[in-house]
Amino acid sequence: NRKHRPVMIHRTVLGSIERFMAILIENYSGNLPPWLAPEQVIILPISDKYDKYSIKVYEELKKAGCRVVLDKRIESLNKKIRQAEMNKIPYMVVVGDKEEKTGTITIRKKTGGEIREIKIPDFIKIFKDIVDNRKTQY
Repeated sequence: NRKHRPVMIHRTVLGSIERFMAILIENYSGNLPPWLAPEQVIILPISDKYDKYSIKVYEELKKAGCRVVLDKRIESLNKKIRQAEMNKIPYMVVVGDKEEKTGTITIRKKTGGEIREIKIPDFIKIFKDIVDNRKTQY
């Protein structure tokens, strides 16, 4: 019939970095800004005819320091775009006949909106500015 002092032992599986990442993911609802996204750019060739050009684009973006993925699956472009949106990859680069002939790429943001054709070095310059300055609006 005496008073006891309770002792609670607390253990967590997550460390401080994991908790911080969990807070960021929750804050952004998984839509991480380009500078933080594990995959920043995905290249979507319209068909396997454009594999050679898409590999060239991939190598240029990789050399510039982008975390880039090349989607060479034999699927429709709409399915590839939908999958990239579900994976929340900030930028989709569409490559086809017109882009190969003009030496450009077509950029599509995961937010939908703006779709534009741009030269690869120009995109790299814009992209580096976004990543280096850690912009959340892109």
